[in-house]
Parts: sequence; C-alpha cells; structure tokens
Amino acid sequence: MRVYVPLTLPGLAEAHKTGQLGPAPLDAYAVTPALREWYLSDDVEELEYAALGRAAAASLRLLAADPAAARRRVVVAIDVPDGAAVADPDRGLDQAAIGEVRLAAAVPLAKAAAVHVDSGDAEADVAAAAAALGAADQGDDDAQVTVDGAEDHELMWFGIQEIPNLV
Repeated sequence: MRVYVPLTLPGLAEAHKTGQLGPAPLDAYAVTPALREWYLSDDVEELEYAALGRAAAASLRLLAADPAAARRRVVVAIDVPDGAAVADPDRGLDQAAIGEVRLAAAVPLAKAAAVHVDSGDAEADVAAAAAALGAADQGDDDAQVTVDGAEDHELMWFGIQEIPNLV
C-alpha cells in the first residue's frame, strides 16, 4: 500500500538524519474507501494523486505551525504492507480526515519511493497560504482563495537519493 506522509523541510532533514519517518504513531494519507467515495473515481493513479494532494494540504498545516520552516510543502511517498496503515473509524465522517491513515510504527526512510516538494517559485504562494490558513478555517472566503492558491503549484518529484540536496 502506498501512503503519503506530510512533512516540512526540517522534518525531512530529521528523517534523513535518523534514517526513519517517525516517531510513531505517524499520520499519513492513502487511498481509503472514504477517499474513493469522495473522489468518485476508480482510476488508481487519480486516487493516489488525490491522496498526495491531501498530504500536501496537511504539509501546509505543518508549515503554518512552524514559522521557521522554509515555505515549501513536502510529502514522502512510502510503500508499506497492507494493514500497516489504518484509518480511524471514529473520523470516517469528518471531511478533514478523508484519506487519513495512521501508521503504528516508524518507517525506515529507505522504504520511501519518492519525495515530493514545492519548487522555489511556489514559496510566496505557500507562505501566503500558510498565513491565511487560520482565517480560512474560520470561514473567511478570501483566505480560502489564498489557501487554494498553494494548490496551483504541482509538487516536484525527487528520488530518495536526492534528499541530501533537498535538506
């Protein structure tokens, strides 16, 4: 099963230093039954892209909580055994939890399939989105437009061997 772990660049640097994503429990995103229903597609690639997008949104929340982090969203794609990632049944109806899963154990960074990171030209929009997130959560439509502006930027793909150059 492919899962997408939201991080920041400092979080990626820590994972690189320790050799693992953790500590457990670790929040991630994956193609879950709720995501399939929400996205209304049977195309696996489209569903995985939607899960990646959910993880990118979670990365934005991590950036909002860490003003010192570079304003670039980071998502690590990892393949884990089926059953290692579990959705919380109590959050099944929560719109914010669509696609969210939890890993009960830390995952070796060597298991990563790829790293997805914003390019440098996305930083201004990502910074504005992180700053507007609180207001958007309170229902401010203008702030939501700013937050949505970060989604206009595609995350770039990097192999795990490129992590030292990213951090």
